[in-house]
Amino acid sequence: MRIPFDNSYANLPESFYSRLEPTSVSSPNLLAFNDKLADLLGIEQNDPAELAAAFGGNSIPQGAAPLAQLYAGHQFGSYNPQLGDGRAILLGEVIGTDGIRRDIQLKGSGPTPYSRMGDGRAWLGPVLREYVVSEAMHALGIPSTRALAAVSTGEQIWREQGALPGAILTRVAQSHLRVGTFQVFAHRGEVENLRILTDYAIERHYPDATGPMDLLRAVCAAQADLVTHWMSVGFIHGVMNTDNCTISGETIDYGPCAFMDAFHQNRVFSSIDSQGRYAFGAQPGIAVWNMAQLATSLVQLFDDRDAAVEEATEIVHAMPKLLEENWLKRFAAKIGISAPEKGDTELIEELLGLMQTDGADFTNSFRALGRKAARDQFTNRDAFEHWHGKWQSRIKGLPDTQPVMQAANPALIPRNHRIEQMIEAAVAGDMAPFERLMRALATPYVETDADLSHPPSAQEIVPATFCGT
Repeated sequence: MRIPFDNSYANLPESFYSRLEPTSVSSPNLLAFNDKLADLLGIEQNDPAELAAAFGGNSIPQGAAPLAQLYAGHQFGSYNPQLGDGRAILLGEVIGTDGIRRDIQLKGSGPTPYSRMGDGRAWLGPVLREYVVSEAMHALGIPSTRALAAVSTGEQIWREQGALPGAILTRVAQSHLRVGTFQVFAHRGEVENLRILTDYAIERHYPDATGPMDLLRAVCAAQADLVTHWMSVGFIHGVMNTDNCTISGETIDYGPCAFMDAFHQNRVFSSIDSQGRYAFGAQPGIAVWNMAQLATSLVQLFDDRDAAVEEATEIVHAMPKLLEENWLKRFAAKIGISAPEKGDTELIEELLGLMQTDGADFTNSFRALGRKAARDQFTNRDAFEHWHGKWQSRIKGLPDTQPVMQAANPALIPRNHRIEQMIEAAVAGDMAPFERLMRALATPYVETDADLSHPPSAQEIVPATFCGT
């Protein structure tokens, strides 16, 4: 196997990371491999055993520069001064056939200096969950880290549930730079490292940015677009800590995430989010909060701190309006309006209110709009018909209403109960449900597998998801 590494992060000061190799495993076995992504990365593939050895951590590909990255972060609002890759190793970077630089990272590859008493490993369930959901997000057109490979290790991982099968995910991202990467140097007062990091982030992600405040402005825009895109498909990240907030604007860390079935603004899936900090409807506010933490770090680069604070505050305070504009654009498209007007917000919110009151399925309700079956998603059909009449008046005469809705409303999402069923089967040695999900979710706007579009029965509802440890 040949991987055309072109590493840049490893050339930064060694205070940014710890150099180390992944810990080998007893019996690596390739469970899944993303051939199309491998082609994009320019990876020349060999036999499954060689792939399993490389992406299981047992052999280091030529040209790799393995390291664990340092970062900090706010976790549920509380600052942790040193986090870092506790169970991940960055193998290196490649410049793909599309000209974009990307990281290749092993997740679950053993302990690092940042493991904080953990074993640095992952078990099969979270690895397959991230593989399926991250690739589904990509197919939905939402910026995301991606899955290149899943490897079983042949070892048992001990968690609260007992002994579980070990696995390693190979994750690909435009970078793993986070808000927390900036925070660690700002908190330590290491201004020169902060400056080096800022210059690196600009060169890698936003080359048109002219300095730290331009970087902040670009990241705010990227995050505003990302979060509203999440919401338009009913996605709840579940753990929007600053160490899970990328500078690139990609979705990262698919631990306690989920796509909603029945709609509710306050829906929470994370088993540890008892206060609803990261609930569905709270996500825009948290995005602003995270950007305020990035701004707090970047102002340290300026001699005139007061002027920098003033400019950064103006940028962050502009973000709620940007979020509102992006939200309206996304949700207006879901009801067939490609050029929304101010009054459309009320029309959309009225529909969401009906959905919340009736417990209507988020994905299927939007997908059914324009069909007679739409009213069947609601128990209060009179209220829906009243809304429907106002909606019809609004879209009367608009061009391409149906194509706009079809492009904005997926037929398929990775529903939580299906993912849990897939994991249960995989643990028992049956990868067919995983493969079925991957086939169907590759074309989420096409109704290819109607059975996967059904909401869970009362017995199938998964009320909570857990951090991927």
